[in-house]
Amino acid sequence: MTTEILDCPMDPKTNDAQASTVREYLAALLAELWKAGEGFSGKRPFGNSGWEWEVYTALVREELVPGVIDDDGYLDEVDQDAADRVVREAITTLGAIR
Repeated sequence: MTTEILDCPMDPKTNDAQASTVREYLAALLAELWKAGEGFSGKRPFGNSGWEWEVYTALVREELVPGVIDDDGYLDEVDQDAADRVVREAITTLGAIR
């Protein structure tokens, strides 16, 4: 399932990292952390707050975690615990890839 999570599509036009997949999003997040160093803003890594919700939306859209997307395409509900759990699992998998 972690490959599914990492390969989960994202619309690069609607997320601040301009990522096409969750894998690319996480890589962009890590690159931003490295670039900013101790000035990194966990609240606004790409300039806006609520960045986690961009990933949550992709996971719900692909039915990888429970949630609801409204008629306008916005995330209305998400099982945040489940979403955080699968993202942490995906991050752990990234670390195991050699």
